[in-house]
Amino acid sequence: MDKLMFDDMGLWTQAFLRPTVLVELAALAGCAALAWLLVRVLQRGLRRGDPRSILFGARIVDGALFPLVLLCLAYVARTGLQQWVALAAFKIAIPALVALVVIRAGVKVLQVAFPEASWVRPIERSISWLAWLGMVLWVTGLLPLVLDELDQIHWKVGGTTLSVRTMIEGVLTAGAVLLIALWVSAAIESRLLHAATGAELSLRKAVSNAVRALLVFVGLMMALSTVGIDLTALSVLGGAVGVGIGFGLQKLAANYVSGFVVLAERSMRIGDNVRVDNFEGRITSINARYTVVRSSTGRESIVPNEMLITQRVENLSLADPRVWLSTVVSVGYDSDVDLVSRLLGESAFASSRVLREPAPSVALSAFGADGLEFTVGFWISDPENGSLGLRSEINRAILSALRAHHIDIPFPQRVVHVQGGGALPQGLPSGATGASVPAG
Repeated sequence: MDKLMFDDMGLWTQAFLRPTVLVELAALAGCAALAWLLVRVLQRGLRRGDPRSILFGARIVDGALFPLVLLCLAYVARTGLQQWVALAAFKIAIPALVALVVIRAGVKVLQVAFPEASWVRPIERSISWLAWLGMVLWVTGLLPLVLDELDQIHWKVGGTTLSVRTMIEGVLTAGAVLLIALWVSAAIESRLLHAATGAELSLRKAVSNAVRALLVFVGLMMALSTVGIDLTALSVLGGAVGVGIGFGLQKLAANYVSGFVVLAERSMRIGDNVRVDNFEGRITSINARYTVVRSSTGRESIVPNEMLITQRVENLSLADPRVWLSTVVSVGYDSDVDLVSRLLGESAFASSRVLREPAPSVALSAFGADGLEFTVGFWISDPENGSLGLRSEINRAILSALRAHHIDIPFPQRVVHVQGGGALPQGLPSGATGASVPAG
């Protein structure tokens, strides 16, 4: 590792006043331009411009690939120049680029793996501060001294001797291993879920969740081994966790197992319209523990996966995405039934969402107290867009058609019988013994 060990500020200033520094700066500028060009060509060749991309980002300088390529080119340039000139700028540029690579890679991995988590932001700041602090210690030559001092603070735990330096190195190693595991799992998830829909999307989501859990578990085991923890000692902990799951975490374990069952058997898929516990909506996400159902009004229901397995669930679009809806209309008893049926059938086509095949159906469904009741049934293929506006559009068309043909929609009628000399309702003729008046 290169170190900048200057006796005083005069030597520090003198090192950067040499004419050869201009050669170093020109070499660094050339490395930056070449790195930008290489990443640009690679981005166009792979057609990657996704802001969620870890390597490229929304812009070239946003991803982790640009500082990594620049670091490699700077190492090559430094190796070539150190044979001819005394290096000064490269001794600062290399540590700075290493810190930049760590920051870019760590931040982008966390943003992609946990896009909506609120705790990601503080961790991103911590990674930045630690990386720049390490860079300053490296450049000033204090890093070996600090590590030696931290190594002097040690204690004994059983048969293992631990120090502050060992703990810090273990934590950093564990963080790096976990970031790599999350990076790989995010890349696999992006590949699996790309352009997948319906049942295929659900199955790939199950595989993606399983791969991420496996990679994080393997990364955690590797991180623990690098710290010096004997993994065989975890067998007792594993037994205790198994007993805890068996007794205290039955519901949680059941939800996780049910989530994988739902995704594997594909009885419910992302995009299906379901009715669960009197809540109807569209499945927008199937996670390991719960499923999100979003209604047409914008409300979202968090349904534990165990409920989807143990209770009755209506899947409105399992075999066929079409859904049957209806509306009820009452007309007077003196109306022409054939004419009313024709008008209602034609009014059902007022909305473009109503399917032509199968065609809407009209049935005289009941002899009501106030008139004849007709049920107009129709099919749609997009229930996720809601039904209230659709029914309103059809009802308005029905109302206009009935009014145009002077067909009455009766209001409720009630017969009032007046006994003896009681007071008559207002508006009734004197001597009437009964009359029909509007209810209410």
